[in-house]
Amino acid sequence: MDLLRNTVQPYDWGSRTLLPDLMGAQPTGAPQAELWMGAHPAAPSRVSRGEVVMPLDRVVAEDPEGELGAGTMQRFGSRLPFLVKLLAAEAPLSVQVHPDLAQAQSGFARENALGIPLDAPHRNYRDDQHKPEMIVALTPFRGLCGFRSPADTADLLASLEVPALRPYVETLRVVPEPQALAEVFRAFLRPPTGLIDAVARALAVAVAGSGEPCIAAYDRIAQIYPGDAGLLSSLMLRYVELSPGEALFLGAGVPHAYLSGLGVEIMASSDNVLRCGLTSKHVDTEELTRVVRFGAPAARVLTPREEGGEEVYPAPVDDFRLSRYRLRAGGPRRRVTVDAPQILLCTAGTLTVSSAEENLHIGPGQAVYVPAGAGAGLEGAGVAFRATTGTAERLA
Repeated sequence: MDLLRNTVQPYDWGSRTLLPDLMGAQPTGAPQAELWMGAHPAAPSRVSRGEVVMPLDRVVAEDPEGELGAGTMQRFGSRLPFLVKLLAAEAPLSVQVHPDLAQAQSGFARENALGIPLDAPHRNYRDDQHKPEMIVALTPFRGLCGFRSPADTADLLASLEVPALRPYVETLRVVPEPQALAEVFRAFLRPPTGLIDAVARALAVAVAGSGEPCIAAYDRIAQIYPGDAGLLSSLMLRYVELSPGEALFLGAGVPHAYLSGLGVEIMASSDNVLRCGLTSKHVDTEELTRVVRFGAPAARVLTPREEGGEEVYPAPVDDFRLSRYRLRAGGPRRRVTVDAPQILLCTAGTLTVSSAEENLHIGPGQAVYVPAGAGAGLEGAGVAFRATTGTAERLA
């Protein structure tokens, strides 16, 4: 097993304080948006093997069956199928969706055939994998997730009293649900001149007389991203607040945007994102509307289920499995050995990850990588999140 050395991504929307506060470090003054833990080639974790520091993707590539286990190899090939992050948002992220596996495979092949470089700004598919994901709140966490009902969206738009919104209100109230959402969403991607500014002005008026958290959230989006069409699509999405320990699972085709807060995020190891707005990056409206699922049920706020001292967050995919241990001093040592790779992340207190050969002590923001089948135990006083595959079989 290995103590991970991880990369912080300094995206503009990142918090300047949430990650430093968690890790007991001095803020640098720059945004610290995401701490990546895994073997994604864009920013792999690094481990010490003998006298050499190696990226984790290279470690896996040199002995995939030894690192991943036969079951993971059979299901996912010679790659670590999940990526763990600490995500710290101070400003809204882009409104985005992720493709399903078939869409990712066909889109990746199509763009390869067209000769579009992998790093081209207008490329949609950078690999052939889907990207389901889950976020677990460590602080109060706010986001937009999935479509409101057409009736709810119509009521919200009507309440802003913007004359140019009336045709969209009528569509949402008269046309059947999936079609109504699709028509208005497509129209909002290319809005008529002046509509975004008119809505922004209406939100500024509405927030002054409203105690609704969602109105304040939309108004903040308008202030941070002036003139961005993503404001309009944001109004179609459900506003969600998570308390610490609560989670959201986001499947393919569900539009979403995280707004603020600190959380543990786990996802299939992919970089396939189609953006709807709140970004300076490429927005492919045609491909986007093919991927969005307008009739998908609303995502539910999740709480973990208890399984013998381990709190498991349910997810309908086998790329990853996320659970939480809340440990107390003098409590039992938890055995965490499975025939699959694992990442153990401390988010509070001080914990010890032990094997027959060594003990690794970790504090908040530190993580340990455990290869498949390696005997490991977890103890101490604090909180640990455990990431592995959904196909992992317990050895003990």
